[in-house]
Amino acid sequence: MPAPGITLVEVAPRDGLQNEAVHLDVGQKLELVRRPVAAGARRIEAVSFANPARVLAMAGAEELMALVPREPGVRYAGLVMNERGLDRALACGVDEIDVVAVVTDTFSRRNQNTDTAGALDLVARLVPRARAAGVTVTVTLGASFGCPFEGEVPVQRLRDCLDTVAAAGPDEIALADTIGVAVPRDVHERFALAGAAAPGTPLRVHLHDTRNTAVANALAAVEAGVTALDSSIGVAGGCPFAPAATGNVATEDLVYALRRSGVAVPHDLRRLCDGARWLGSVLGRTLPSALLAAGDFPGPG
Repeated sequence: MPAPGITLVEVAPRDGLQNEAVHLDVGQKLELVRRPVAAGARRIEAVSFANPARVLAMAGAEELMALVPREPGVRYAGLVMNERGLDRALACGVDEIDVVAVVTDTFSRRNQNTDTAGALDLVARLVPRARAAGVTVTVTLGASFGCPFEGEVPVQRLRDCLDTVAAAGPDEIALADTIGVAVPRDVHERFALAGAAAPGTPLRVHLHDTRNTAVANALAAVEAGVTALDSSIGVAGGCPFAPAATGNVATEDLVYALRRSGVAVPHDLRRLCDGARWLGSVLGRTLPSALLAAGDFPGPG
């Protein structure tokens, strides 16, 4: 599988925590940033600048950003949902912002209190502001493969959203399988649309493992030309506005699959698994990644 330049984006500190009943304090969140960095992660989605009254687990973004380890080559991203969120992100020195628009109206209203057209209007305002400030900006289209409220997402609906996002000129475009319904055929089809809408723009995929398809979908995304893959240690993650959505693809499972497929990534699997066990101990449960249960192969000795 020839795939030069594949990057994993560690999202455990943001997406991994937002749907958890246990809320970590800032010191624990900092540890959740430090552990993936020590294991080789170079892009970390560390914080969300959403209203903490709506997503309590995301409180303390500014405090955390003041503490994160600023190592050479490590970049920190923050999720931005509105103008105020962008102001906060720029003030605390994030390296990247991720602006989200959801492809279906019902989900968009629950997630951002606006329909898809309103969310895309916001994208058109935020992207140039962020770029003018010298910050890398990525746009994620949520529910690109299916919606918990409206069901199948028509290809034309996604194409129209992609055209609008591409016109805004982000540095990267991501498609999110927010509820974990995609299969590899869908991944190939929909990233072909993204590539056609924004030729030359780097593409990223955000996968949830609700139906045990996330690793297969990640490999399909690499085949389709995606250069960045979101993942979370331990399969942590979920969405408070998407019923039944489970965690992101596990970083350690993805690293294993990529390496066995001939794709080089810099991560230390032992440290990733140690981090997932630590996070499970903080959350009070065993996290369900395959590598935690089965271990690497070949094993030691």
